[in-house]
Amino acid sequence: MIHIASAIHTFAQSAQEDGTVAGEGLSAIESFTYFFAAPTVLFLGISVIVYALTGDRKKPKSTISVITTIE
Repeated sequence: MIHIASAIHTFAQSAQEDGTVAGEGLSAIESFTYFFAAPTVLFLGISVIVYALTGDRKKPKSTISVITTIE
């Protein structure tokens, strides 16, 4: 059993390319920030910008004129 486990470990290490050694893991706060908070803030920010640029504008109250309307 020990030889099989050793062989599997050696194969796993040799199958990786150079530079693919896993780094340090993320904490719970970092995971929340990177994968929930940041995308949510970006989505809301982009949504507000798009709405501000394309939203309905208030039309100024104008008096009905014979020149500009047809009855």
